[in-house]
Amino acid sequence: MSLSRRDFLKFGTATTTGVAVGANGLDLTPVEAVATSLRIKEAKVVRGVCPYCAVGCGQLIYAKDDKIIDIEGDPDTPHTLGRLCPKGAATIQLSNNPLRPTKALYRAPGSDKWEEKPLEWMYEQVAKRYYDAREKYFIEKEKTKEGQEVLVNRLEAIASLGSACSDNEECYLLSKLNRTFGIVYHEHQARV
Repeated sequence: MSLSRRDFLKFGTATTTGVAVGANGLDLTPVEAVATSLRIKEAKVVRGVCPYCAVGCGQLIYAKDDKIIDIEGDPDTPHTLGRLCPKGAATIQLSNNPLRPTKALYRAPGSDKWEEKPLEWMYEQVAKRYYDAREKYFIEKEKTKEGQEVLVNRLEAIASLGSACSDNEECYLLSKLNRTFGIVYHEHQARV
């Protein structure tokens, strides 16, 4: 059977019209809901907060066999009602990206190579450097313009930048820690 260009256009148009008209009468919503529920049926759900900005959109994170298989908006979040922006919808890539670093890396001063170190070693180094900086640069007293010594108890050698994903309690604890050290430069990333 040979088709002319005109016959091809007739059959193609008729087929396209038939598919378009038939699809309007077919509701695929229940099928889509069942397919979605099958995918996450055996998964464990954990509530989380989107890590990108300071809005704090709630997320439902579905994990199966210790791997995140889906992330969706939490419908119980009052300001988003379960919707996520494009960045929030793509957060699954943060954990499932094969290029994501999963081990603590350290580059010594002057070195051009990164080396793996245990996380406990990293914690000890951070604590040691905090302590050393505080001991070296802590300002206990300062003279005023009149030459009088005043107690100031401050540390200007360390700055602290809080995360937009921290909740009120975490921010409070970070603030208390910074005040205990005498850190003056205490800032928060929240943009709302």
